[in-house]
Amino acid sequence: MLMVQPDPALGEAPPFPGGSGGGGAGEGETEEAAAPATKGRAVCWDGCGRPSSVCVCDHLPSCPIPTATRVVVLHHPHELRRKLATLPVLSKCLHNLYLLPGRRLRLGSSPLLDSLYHSSPSPTKALFLFPSSDPSSPVADLGAWVAATPPADRRDPVLIVFDGTWREAKEMVAASLPFLSRFAVRVSLGCDEGKEGESIFESELLLRKEPFLGCVSTMEAVARALRVLEPDGAGADIEARLLAVLRAMVGFQAANLKPMKSRPRLQKKKEIKKKSYEEELERGS
Repeated sequence: MLMVQPDPALGEAPPFPGGSGGGGAGEGETEEAAAPATKGRAVCWDGCGRPSSVCVCDHLPSCPIPTATRVVVLHHPHELRRKLATLPVLSKCLHNLYLLPGRRLRLGSSPLLDSLYHSSPSPTKALFLFPSSDPSSPVADLGAWVAATPPADRRDPVLIVFDGTWREAKEMVAASLPFLSRFAVRVSLGCDEGKEGESIFESELLLRKEPFLGCVSTMEAVARALRVLEPDGAGADIEARLLAVLRAMVGFQAANLKPMKSRPRLQKKKEIKKKSYEEELERGS
């Protein structure tokens, strides 16, 4: 079975049992039940780790993709119970992906991050990916940051991602800020908390309903970030390969969805919320 590569600077990366993870830029708020026992259910243990009926081995890279960017993922302990997680599959796809279980980053979480903390300002650029609507915690658009930063100053960066539901990831970031603010730049892929998030019915890359527009799975967030961070134009190919795996996962999920009944009260509530948001924007302008 393919395991996540350990790094002496990071410490041993804990392996994922067959299906867990999800939510780096903040995945959907839905709390799935614990994954059912696999007794009597064929599982692809030597490949993607998913049930054989939804195996994505044919879509995985033949070997983990090497990247100049080192991706460090702090994943919430509860992610091990969720069925729609993307992190376990992502760990089969990338060579320089390192997993840290926990609820916050601090001194002692990782030798690599500790070294960046102690050597600040460090020649190695560290970024943590999470949006912010708080003026006291500014956030840079990742694409704009790359465009404004000379290539020599962003060589071999460290990308830090938070993996959990949107609420969990937000709490993990808040708890980690005292540590990260010393050496890492906060960046975002862009989102809008005033607009409702999409669902699997509206996107071929979403496994579940997202809380607001711009929230994506951990796998999509990492793919989008690598597209702009990787040098010499290599990021576009890496993004395409990762998203091909994610589309396969979403395709299996969509094929097994049960028809949804009409919910007029919920629709009316959404319309009221949208109208209120638009009125607020008008007053602000």
